[in-house]
Formats: sequence, structure tokens, C-alpha cells
Amino acid sequence: MTLPHIEAAQIDRALQGTLLIDRLEAAFRDGAEVPLRHHHHVDLPGAAGGTLLLMPAWRAGGPLGVKVVSVYPDNPSRGLPSVIGLYLLFDGTTGQPRAVLDGVPLTLHRTAAASALAARFLARTDAATMLMVGAGALAPYLIRAHSLVRPIREVMIWNRNPGRARALAERLAGEGIACRAVGELEAAARRADIVSCATMSSRPLVQGAWLRPGTHLDLVGAYTPKMRETDDEVVRRASLFVDTRQGGTSEAGDIVDPLARGVIAARDILADLYDLCRGRHPGRTAPEEITLFKSVGTALEDLAAADLVMERL
Repeated sequence: MTLPHIEAAQIDRALQGTLLIDRLEAAFRDGAEVPLRHHHHVDLPGAAGGTLLLMPAWRAGGPLGVKVVSVYPDNPSRGLPSVIGLYLLFDGTTGQPRAVLDGVPLTLHRTAAASALAARFLARTDAATMLMVGAGALAPYLIRAHSLVRPIREVMIWNRNPGRARALAERLAGEGIACRAVGELEAAARRADIVSCATMSSRPLVQGAWLRPGTHLDLVGAYTPKMRETDDEVVRRASLFVDTRQGGTSEAGDIVDPLARGVIAARDILADLYDLCRGRHPGRTAPEEITLFKSVGTALEDLAAADLVMERL
């Protein structure tokens, strides 16, 4: 059997603008079957270990799909992306395979769209200044996605490697986005209306003492319990939201670690994307509220994105 293989350029064309953000909102509102993803550690002698993820989802009477992903943190030093994968889409009625999609761009687009969806509910409507912490593959997608839902006029980019921050700022400036690299993380965080983090950090980068009232934090890295992008003061000060309660309370270091040590309690997680999209929680309730959205990803997002790509093609 020969299946269509949907390449990155096709996925990029199909997922322009707010289409995927809107589709994700409908997906979280309507729901789907999303079993707990399989999460396997891969030992690598002399190097950081890898992770193999298997992420299935299906909708009754609709499509069925599974994403197979490897996460290898040392890959950038080899000139390879840290996240590599494929998405297999099936006909939900017959079980016949429909297509194989490049899992990397699919993941980048759906992750950024989920953050933008959360920002629709949680970021101030006048948020104009964004700080991007991290300059990896996901960073430009997050910047573009947030700019679709909020009137972003200035983007600051910080990275441990200043050269990578400058290169990304120059690239996005060429797209007409007002970007600049910054060297002082604290000063940038104190100015930002939205702070988005997409790093592999194992220790906190952003401190709660830096955040001014009204800030929205979008935390996309720290996808294991041993990783952190923010300190305890951040979760103490912020109203906490997650993409899914299941993932947020079992995988996300910025939630799991303070939960385990009693810094926060499960009741402090006010809502997930299901709650927000179904109107069970209003999201931001005051201009001065500090909001935090922690994303670890869910197969529901991949299914919605893959289905939209095939529909658009």
C-alpha cells in the first residue's frame, strides 16, 4: 500500500493564519478519545537520554491517528532537531490508513496554536510586548501564533546562546515582525506583557519577583517532572492553567515539582483547555492578574491539526 506522504511545506501552507487555533478551540470544546500517551525513556551511553512518545487519539465517526515522536535533547549539537516524528492518519470508520504526515512541522504548528488559544482566554487584550525565552525550532511559531491573537508590537528574544537569539530576531524581522535579541533576561521579563518559554532547561529561568501585574506566562518547555522554566514564586503568584489536567499534573515540571513539595495544591489549577473552551471558566478575570499556562501537548491537538491539513489539501 502506497500512502500519501504530506511534507513540511504542504503542512505549512495548510496551517496559515488562525485556522488551526480555531480548529483546536472546537476540538477541545467537542472532545475526543485520547488515551494516556506511552512515554518511554531511551538510555544513550555518554549522552543525554532520549524519549519515545506514542500519542493516539480518535473521534467517534471521525478520523483516527497516532503520532510517533522521538525527543533527543542533544540533537541540536548534531545539526538535527531535538523533536522528530511521524503522524499516521487513519479512516476512523474502516481503519484504513489515509496518509503519513511529517510530525515535526505538525507538532510545531499545533503546539504554538495551543499556546495562542490559551492566550485568547488568559492574556490581556492589550498585550503588546512579548518576551520569547529560547530560540529553538518552536520559538518562531510561538511568536507568530501569539501575534495572531494579541496586538504584539515588540518581541524580545533571549537565549543562552546570544548568537542564536540574534539570528532568530533577524530572520523574523525579515518577515516584518518587530524583533530584537536581548541579553538581560530579568530586564526583559519585567517589561513583557507575555513571557513565552520553550527551552530544555532543568533549572528555573524566569523568577516570580520579576513579573509585573497583568503578565501572562506561556510555558512550553519543561516537559518532564525534572525540568523547570520558572521558580516557585511564579506559581505562587500566578493563576494556574494547563492544556490538560492529566498531562499537566504528571509530566510538567513547573507544575509537578511544586505540587510534590506542597508549594501549590491540585485545587490551585483553575482550569484546562477543555474547561476554557467549554465556558466552564472565564480565563483572565482582572487586568492585574498574573496568568500561567503550562503546555505539555496532547494527541487531541495532533489529530485536529492532521485532519485540518488533509481537509485543506
